[in-house]
Order: sequence, then structure tokens, then C-alpha cells
Amino acid sequence: MVTKNSLRGLREKLQATAGAMPARLLALHGSQDGLTCRVCIEIRRPDGPIVLFFYRHGDGTWHVFPPVDNLGRMGFERLVA
Repeated sequence: MVTKNSLRGLREKLQATAGAMPARLLALHGSQDGLTCRVCIEIRRPDGPIVLFFYRHGDGTWHVFPPVDNLGRMGFERLVA
């Protein structure tokens, strides 16, 4: 998922879609050059929390981690095989 909106706007959109309660910041990390940023938030829901990882590229676009095209490569199946 890619957006040119602010991280706050993306979080609010996801909260509205998921029918979620308030979000909580779990981790924030910026690179030394100031070009990239990684954020981990927890969105609380009645059926359990959702933890989301976001990262900002140097061009200012925000992405949800893992990228959709890398989901198949992020699994544990090949590690335990």
C-alpha cells in the first residue's frame, strides 16, 4: 500500500476501515540522513490488536510493510523446511 498522504491520514483511514479504537505508537526510528523513517503502531480492536509497520521513502511516500509484492517471500515456511 502506498500513499502520498501523511502517516496520520493513512492511520485514520485504516482505523475507520477496521472499525478500530485509538492507536498507540510502539516504535519510531529515523535514519541518520533524515530521508527514511520507520513507525510501528498498534490499533486496538474489540477482537484483538493489529500491529502495523510503516516506512517512509526519501521521496516522502509512506508504505505499509511488508510490501504486497513481497508477502510471499516474507513467510517462515522456507526457514523451517
